[in-house]
Amino acid sequence: MKILVCDPIAPKGIELLRARPEFRVEVLSRRHSEDELLPLVRDAVALVVRSETKVTRRVLEAASALRVIGRAGVGVDNVDVEAATQRGVVVMNTPGGNTISTAELTWAMLLALARKLPQAHASMVAGQWDRKQFTGIELAGKKLGILGLGRIGSEVAKRALAFGMEVLGYDPFLTDPRVRNLGVKLVQEVDEVYRAADFITVHMPVTELTRGMLNASAFSRMKPGVRIVNCARGEIIVEADLLAALDSGQVAGAALDVFAVEPLPADHPFRKHPALILTPHLGASTKEAQEKCGVEVAEVIAAYLLTGEVRNAVNLPYLDAQTYEQVKPYLVLGEKLGKLLGQLVPGPADRLHITYGGKARELPNVDPITRAILLGFLARAGVKDLNNVNVRSIASTLGLTVEEKRSHEPVTYNEWLHVQVFQGEQKLVSAGGTFFGSPQNPRIVRLYSMPVEIPIAGHILLLTNKDRPGMVGHIGTLMGRHGVNIASMSLHRDEAGGRALTVLHLDSEPPATVLEELERDPDISNVRLVHL
Repeated sequence: MKILVCDPIAPKGIELLRARPEFRVEVLSRRHSEDELLPLVRDAVALVVRSETKVTRRVLEAASALRVIGRAGVGVDNVDVEAATQRGVVVMNTPGGNTISTAELTWAMLLALARKLPQAHASMVAGQWDRKQFTGIELAGKKLGILGLGRIGSEVAKRALAFGMEVLGYDPFLTDPRVRNLGVKLVQEVDEVYRAADFITVHMPVTELTRGMLNASAFSRMKPGVRIVNCARGEIIVEADLLAALDSGQVAGAALDVFAVEPLPADHPFRKHPALILTPHLGASTKEAQEKCGVEVAEVIAAYLLTGEVRNAVNLPYLDAQTYEQVKPYLVLGEKLGKLLGQLVPGPADRLHITYGGKARELPNVDPITRAILLGFLARAGVKDLNNVNVRSIASTLGLTVEEKRSHEPVTYNEWLHVQVFQGEQKLVSAGGTFFGSPQNPRIVRLYSMPVEIPIAGHILLLTNKDRPGMVGHIGTLMGRHGVNIASMSLHRDEAGGRALTVLHLDSEPPATVLEELERDPDISNVRLVHL
């Protein structure tokens, strides 16, 4: 398997990959353009990048064998994650590798801003001794606003408390209990940070919501004389608006490690502004961070390619070992339920309604099970390269919506997984499953609202027949005459003398002549053969 290392990573990471005989590791000696990458990625199963190489949709389309992209670092805005997801490529990062390095750089920036250290150093180099010009401010007692309280933001917060600062945090994805444990006051609206903070530091990814978030409007709502640090992503700040705010004095100073365009152009006005402190994207530039990120990206790629284990994926939910063990039995049951329904649905479907009942409703993460159901259901569509990564995206592309419900209604079984297939408001087919005795013994126990017992493997013959004496014997005789052994049979009728649903679990696939003979029988209808 070819692993293409597109950007420099720590030698230990390269050594870890090369130690595996399954891998053929190629290391590029310089950054390559999109056109240069196209022939190089064609046979690569994995790409390793930092922030320099751009993995575009065009690159992904050329990489027909690609299974995983490993980002040595946190931000993945240089990777077209949507295109990767559509092609079933897992994108993983190394969020822990540069956490401390970036948090410490943030503090270097905060201290440099507060005490005007770079400007004071420049004046000393120029032969001056001007203490009054570089009078600073203390951090103790000031308010620090942190936009984004993930790993890095949390580490910054811990250090702020040690400096005696009051910390205000804004993060729409964070729960209040965790923030309370940090000693941070979590605010619901970003304007609360803008109005109160003496310093604001940014630790958010670039999204549609955060791109250009710090603009003229935001600066105008901030406390006059605020100081800003950005060691996250340059696109979060509208650079022209920051310059205007600095010129007006609304923003007293800013320290930037990241920029909208990198490298920062030589003639960029940032380079000449006296209230700015600039560094060339040094967030992860420590020996320790480089080694951690290099080793970690090698480990997550190797684990995925060799065992299928997914860690730090940005386009696939992460499961810890305990959660995986809890959901693992349901993955098999879910895929088989989906596969059964995919073969029974009579026409186009636009909605799946999935119910998790009994103990299943208490599972910490049902997304992998939903993905397994979709994988089974969409297998009928013959979609190329369908997998856990892209199955939700492909379902959406096909016009199939998914509803998930954790039901508290009483159920017959301890564990209950039920799937209904709709076209508009019309229910086309439904099936439910559980476990008999142990999680290693899954069964489909409801079909078309009727109780059944279907093993989740092999050849399953379903038919509707008239409920009359001798019908079971008639079907059994027909199978025996053609050398088809019945492993098990399930029979349910709506009423005596009415219609019955018969389900046969067969040891071998019956010949077409058997199905034709069944279909000719006036007492038998809806003959379907499915393969699980």
